[in-house]
Amino acid sequence: MSEEIRILVLDDRPADAELMLSEVRKEGIEFTALRVETERDFRKQLQEYRPSLILADSSLPTCDGMSALAVAQAECSDVPFILVSGSLGEDRAVESLHHGATDYILKERLSRLGAAVRRALLAVEGRHELKRAEQHLRDSEMRYRGLFESARDGILILDSETGMVVDVNPFLTQIVGLSHEQFLGKKVWALGFFKDIVANQANFAELQQKEYIRYEDKPLETADGRRIDVEFVSNTYLVADRKVIQCNIRDITERKRKEEHIRMLNADLTQHVAEHRSLEEKFIEAQKMEVVGRLAAGVAHDFNNILAVIMGYSDVIASDLGPDSPLRTYTEEIRLASERAVGLTRQLLVFSRHQKVRLVVLDLNDIVKDLDAMLRRLVDENIEMKVVPGTHSGRIKADAGYVGQVLMNLVVNARDAMPNGGKLTIATENVTLDALDARTLPGAMPGDYVMLSVSDTGIGMVDEVKGRLFEAFFTTKPQGKGTGLGLTTCHTIVEQSGGCIGVDSELGRGTTFRIYLPRIEQPLDVAAGPIQTGPLPRGTETVLVVEDEPSVRHLATSVLEARGYTVLRAPNGQDALRVACEHKGAPIRLVITDVVMPLMGGKIMADWLKTTYPDLKILFTSGYTDDAISQHGVLDPGVAFLPKPYTPSTLTRKVREMLDVM
Repeated sequence: MSEEIRILVLDDRPADAELMLSEVRKEGIEFTALRVETERDFRKQLQEYRPSLILADSSLPTCDGMSALAVAQAECSDVPFILVSGSLGEDRAVESLHHGATDYILKERLSRLGAAVRRALLAVEGRHELKRAEQHLRDSEMRYRGLFESARDGILILDSETGMVVDVNPFLTQIVGLSHEQFLGKKVWALGFFKDIVANQANFAELQQKEYIRYEDKPLETADGRRIDVEFVSNTYLVADRKVIQCNIRDITERKRKEEHIRMLNADLTQHVAEHRSLEEKFIEAQKMEVVGRLAAGVAHDFNNILAVIMGYSDVIASDLGPDSPLRTYTEEIRLASERAVGLTRQLLVFSRHQKVRLVVLDLNDIVKDLDAMLRRLVDENIEMKVVPGTHSGRIKADAGYVGQVLMNLVVNARDAMPNGGKLTIATENVTLDALDARTLPGAMPGDYVMLSVSDTGIGMVDEVKGRLFEAFFTTKPQGKGTGLGLTTCHTIVEQSGGCIGVDSELGRGTTFRIYLPRIEQPLDVAAGPIQTGPLPRGTETVLVVEDEPSVRHLATSVLEARGYTVLRAPNGQDALRVACEHKGAPIRLVITDVVMPLMGGKIMADWLKTTYPDLKILFTSGYTDDAISQHGVLDPGVAFLPKPYTPSTLTRKVREMLDVM
């Protein structure tokens, strides 16, 4: 937000106005503010003060918030208007949004105001950016024409249906020896400068089927009989709803003579890169653990949207390719790479406590081995760390990221308990708890377990401290050194994995934490869950897709339309309400909506639609982390939710599943 922010407050109570502004300041927003009490002053300052944002009380002695909203819409409709009320009913709140209000905030939930102001200001900035982008597009079109005319490569524009030449640039007419008029309206294979008409017809058929084709070395014969080796590249795109093929033809005679020299330069460059790669990898490793949690949570939404598009279109391409297509292998590799990226993102989010636990069959020794190097970096040099893996330790059902988090928390606590140095031992082994053992461990049941123990020779604990170890926010560390949530989190993770945790400690004699996870006799998991196979289900119902990311919206729409559905679309909640109200065809049976969107989120939009269409089904989707969307209520039991990235298969099966439920 680079421009100065000016906030105009319509409120007859200075104290209330200051409360609102203080919430905005808490959000870290810098601004100037002006308060007015009457409609007359409000109209005046709209012209003179020219606010960036308006905060208005819903009820004043001389006017109400709805009247002020009408004035603001008439005089400066592009300025965000947030209504603040102590008793604004749901109907009035929805009415204010219908009449142009950006948001409404109840005074009892004034803490939401700062975030609402930031969203509103970002939305305005986004609209300004869109206008700049549109102007940039017009400028780009002018530049493109200039480049087309002056390009030193031959450019041929073909109608994708007929193969007729639509346009040709001067450079190609010069190298071929035909005039501009001799090109226009001719079939590309009839021009003759590639000579083999049958082959050219086959090549054009290939151009029609693929969006991109490249021939590295294709002979071209000019009108006077000279032969030129050229590189031929084609791209297919839309121009004013007309599909065209652009062919770029480049003389590569000189390039061929330079290829050997370029290969030599590349060899030197490869050697140079190899010499520096080791230092680069060491630097990345040193920085990775510090930023991984913040990075994972910060980019999860955008990354999941990107992965949804990659996975979705790779599935679409694969379904269109025959089993013997040479491109099928490449498509499968793209799909596998994106699945690995999904797994990595999920693991990082679990590691930084932004994702729910996902239980799979694991080998505990493998987890400890993978974390060994990182754990050693956590302890001081005066601490001797020893890892003792059990022989043939059994398998457990847990989440590798969560188990790693538990282990790291315990190692850090052990380190802090040995400020003057000592010994730290991490061990695993198979154990069997009988009824007597189980009674001494809260939450334990008799049976077979794999035990993970972390022992230190530190200062130890008194009984009073041991009794409160797993209480939230309890800590014995100095202020600013601990939150009191580490062991609470460990306890929760172990419980979610079906295990229990115990501790032995004496003052001056060190501490041992023992984690017991049920031992199971199952093969190691290689995937998160079963993959449904078979043909994708079809349908004829009308579906509304609400998604602010254009590429994801286009993917979902294309997939569902291909399966027979009638699809309406909207980029945000406000537009979705308008689309639903204006729709005159078959009734909308299902709304697929993103949770977090500009202007109006999916939950508010869904609540409004359900009041008008009570039988309407709602499927929420999101690429945000679990904690980021839990406040919207869409992770509650019974709410249909499809996390991103989703695939065409998971989307169509989930849609059919919801529509088939009576």
